Amino acid sequence: MHLTASSPIQSLADIHRIEATPLAQAMPWASTYDLIRASAQVHAHQPALTFLDSGQVGGPATTWTYSALLQGIHQTANLLFTLGLRSTDVVAVLLPGGLAYHLALWGGEAAGIVQPLNPLLSEDKLVSLLQASGAQVLIAHGLDDDSQLRSKALRLQAQCPTLNTVLLVHPDGGALPAGDAMPAGVQDFHAARAVHVGDRLISGRVFQPQDTAAYFHTGGTTGAPKLARHSHGAQVFTAWANAQMQGFQSNDVTINGYPLFHVAGVLPGALCSLAVGMHILIPTASLFRNREVIQNYWRLVAHHGCTLMSGVPTVLAALAAVPLNGADISRLRAVRTGAAPLPPELAQRFAQTFGLQINESLGMTETAGLSTVAPPGLSAPAGCVGWPLPHAQVRIAALNSDDQATGQELPAGEKGMVLYRGPNLFSGYLDAAETARSFTADGWLITGDVGFIDTQGRLHLSGRAKDLIIRSGHNIDPKVIEDALGAHPAVALCAAVGAPDAYAGELPVAFATLKPGAQVSAEELLAFTAQRVDEAPAKPKSITLLERMPVTNVGKIYKPELRTLATGAVVQALVDQVYTGAPHTRPRVSAQGDLPVSVTVHREGHPDMHRELQALIAELPVKVQCLSEP
Repeated sequence: MHLTASSPIQSLADIHRIEATPLAQAMPWASTYDLIRASAQVHAHQPALTFLDSGQVGGPATTWTYSALLQGIHQTANLLFTLGLRSTDVVAVLLPGGLAYHLALWGGEAAGIVQPLNPLLSEDKLVSLLQASGAQVLIAHGLDDDSQLRSKALRLQAQCPTLNTVLLVHPDGGALPAGDAMPAGVQDFHAARAVHVGDRLISGRVFQPQDTAAYFHTGGTTGAPKLARHSHGAQVFTAWANAQMQGFQSNDVTINGYPLFHVAGVLPGALCSLAVGMHILIPTASLFRNREVIQNYWRLVAHHGCTLMSGVPTVLAALAAVPLNGADISRLRAVRTGAAPLPPELAQRFAQTFGLQINESLGMTETAGLSTVAPPGLSAPAGCVGWPLPHAQVRIAALNSDDQATGQELPAGEKGMVLYRGPNLFSGYLDAAETARSFTADGWLITGDVGFIDTQGRLHLSGRAKDLIIRSGHNIDPKVIEDALGAHPAVALCAAVGAPDAYAGELPVAFATLKPGAQVSAEELLAFTAQRVDEAPAKPKSITLLERMPVTNVGKIYKPELRTLATGAVVQALVDQVYTGAPHTRPRVSAQGDLPVSVTVHREGHPDMHRELQALIAELPVKVQCLSEP
């Protein structure tokens, strides 16, 4: 039995209809391997994956059929088995976008537990992740090029005692260059897998849905990343439920530009597509970070006959600025976004410019990539992320004064903390204490998202609880400011955060980037936004124009960096206030990366000014690092 889907969901009644069939009967696959194998048996000669060497239309490309993909998964799993990897052992992956990543993912899960790694994390964090998982094998980029991934992988091997083997991957699928000198414990991935049988798993493994399939790290690029455990059953459920909600078909074609170290790219973006026999395009090793891909996106859609598209709001904002120039995108029937709030102005721009409606979804690492979906064709305002998946539940809990979820469930229309429960809940973090903090006493996942459920049972998001700006006890939803500012025709991207204030705690400020060629002053934007924000406390105190909006590796606006910039501006204003008339000894303010901001003062000269400045800084509700120099 392979995965099939009917028409997209359009009501709660449709979901209840799906739920009438027992889940064990509707979803009989015990593992991701079973699901992909079932799909490959039905769609053997259809294209599964196409890697685009460049962003040029009609440029070089490599296509694997479902039969070839399954053969590669078998060979990879069998290679790992002969290296000693068993079902509870870990194989880590440090690769750019490409076909081999799918062998590492699905072959890794067929043999043991796969651990995708973000290549842009610092080496120290990668070491800590590998040591936490006890990974025994690392599949890594094999060429010594600008990415520096090969040399990084070899350094990781030296620092992680459990890492017995590194498998180096040539991106074109062939063997590494002849004469490539590899240290002990290092092998050529493609050459090594080629000697193994490709028609079965030699391990004879019998999968159970509760078996751990993957460790995904979460927590962003700051702090200590946490390792979340995914079961095979959770990942299969996400694929099955996503297909049911959106009505995916085997003749669909999509571009998956999400990185494969991230759940969005691996589960809703890849496993679901492979499970229904869809054709996935991988847009170069750099994915959506490749400017050529963005500039040619609509022509690529037309050339390959894409029917589905997906991207985080920052990617969609970039695509909105790319003209069609005659590209025929008439086969596109659905546009999907998630991971961050969708600005209403962007949704409207897509509808007016391209005739495409953007539908949102909610997902997170802890729900195997998906929690709720607004299906294609659903008419809903921006911020509506649709219904919970079949057999899953969402409820809204009241927040206390510390923005923590309480035991009080709120009725339809009232905002609070979004709680989730469903078959794709993760199995917890490796750290039991972190796991305990993530759930309510009765077993609901605390998502950290703030929203409400409407009378139709659909979830609407208004932001993250930790993103709330708290001004003198008044909770300000940053989305109110972002929607107002984002409505200006010159604004490409925008975000609001709280700037520290000694009296109010936080004051709302905003940051924006402009569309190409647009010209407008920060003062004009401030006035424009203030007119559209009804609540006086929520009107932003300032707007700062940026050349580049800081984003994470998956394209979300990175608010910690904006908070640092906001804090730096506050501290700079205090410096200017205190050191008027003393420019030569004025302290230097450094606001880079994440908090705390640093202030460097001279040890000699104007000691009274130094003391006054330090007293003012001490009143701020954030830590500011005060340094001194001769």
